[in-house]
Amino acid sequence: MKHKSVIFAFFIGLLSIIVLVGSSSTGTAQPISADLITKPTSEKGSPDNKADHWFDKGALCATYGNDAAAIKYFQKAISLNPQRSDAYFEQGISYGQLENFNKAIALIDKAIEINPHKGLYFYGRARVYLLADEKEKAMADFKKAAELDDEDAQIYLDTIAKTQ
Repeated sequence: MKHKSVIFAFFIGLLSIIVLVGSSSTGTAQPISADLITKPTSEKGSPDNKADHWFDKGALCATYGNDAAAIKYFQKAISLNPQRSDAYFEQGISYGQLENFNKAIALIDKAIEINPHKGLYFYGRARVYLLADEKEKAMADFKKAAELDDEDAQIYLDTIAKTQ
């Protein structure tokens, strides 16, 4: 019973602090303004209007295997920032995971068009080409990715060379 009293006292103290937020210098409690508690999602600058927010949500979904949801979040990020190459790339990888290889390649191509010096994009497209059983295109992309200093592509090429 004593444990419950301590918890109750803690919450009463916390509530008192919240109520006193915004107090004047005389110590008179002022009402808490609603905008301190919640921010409308329609405000400019809110998370709903930031490509980073949607990209992060997509990345989280993709990490846990929910590629269908990830695709939607990456699309929202792209709609807010059409020059965000990593959103095209990650959306392409998610389509690849869902075995929609043509869509995956088209999106990764767009990422490469925006940022042609990112080895990761060539490596990712190579992996999708492998899944689509297009080995020659995959090898060309692995080589290009290695030229752009992508470590994973170099490891892949070294592994292939050892097995042949």
